[in-house]
Amino acid sequence: MAEPEELDDEASPDNLNRGVQSVDRAITVLEILARRGESGVSDIAEEMGVHKSTASRLLASLDHRGMVQQNTERGKYQLGFGILRLANSIPGNLSLVREARPVLEQLAEQYKETVNLAVLRSNFAVNVDQARGTSTLAMSDWIGSLTPLHATSSGKVLLAGLSSEDRLKIVKQTRLPALTAKTITSRQKLEKELLLVSANGYAVVQEEFEIGLNSIAVPVWDHLGSVIGSVSISGPAFRFMPQEMPGLIEDVKQAGQDISARMGYSRDS
Repeated sequence: MAEPEELDDEASPDNLNRGVQSVDRAITVLEILARRGESGVSDIAEEMGVHKSTASRLLASLDHRGMVQQNTERGKYQLGFGILRLANSIPGNLSLVREARPVLEQLAEQYKETVNLAVLRSNFAVNVDQARGTSTLAMSDWIGSLTPLHATSSGKVLLAGLSSEDRLKIVKQTRLPALTAKTITSRQKLEKELLLVSANGYAVVQEEFEIGLNSIAVPVWDHLGSVIGSVSISGPAFRFMPQEMPGLIEDVKQAGQDISARMGYSRDS
């Protein structure tokens, strides 16, 4: 009977566990510095619950790779330029549509209504992906559709994510046309509503874009904390009343946060 192969020292379970622990600790150090801005060896060791020498070795290793750097005057550490090099490679490799797709499908399956992913293009919200729920009345394909920013929930979320200067430019160019009797056409009223959108983290539209259609949307953020898109769920007004449906608002907000996390967003961004 053949003898079982012996694991070499590097591949032994103990060494593998120690390696995983070291990676975990190194990431924790980076998270502490990202949150605090800068920190000394003793403070990092205390927060991590490790010996000062352990924290010192971790910082030395990260410093060697350019992930952290030490301020020579205060002796404290901060994130290094190596982090920037890694971060700058993220946006080009992430596809918003690809990362959002499973979240859109889950939300559509849960609420059985149409879920859209939209981005800002010029003066419009452009739907770049869609997941249909089983209760969808018509097989409308919104992908590629240009929808007005001031009259749709996605559009209002995207407008709320802009600077006041950029919003004003869009309002002047589009002139807020009335699409239904419920469309907001006053700049002052729109600005007031956008403040609520920013404060609440979502926008609700009831028959402002199309009679018989209601929707709710939330923002999607990138790794810099900028709004790069919106997720909306819509349905016929006779059955889809977002503010009266238990759990809907929180579930849609969670969907936006899940996609944002996939795009590198952190609440500390």
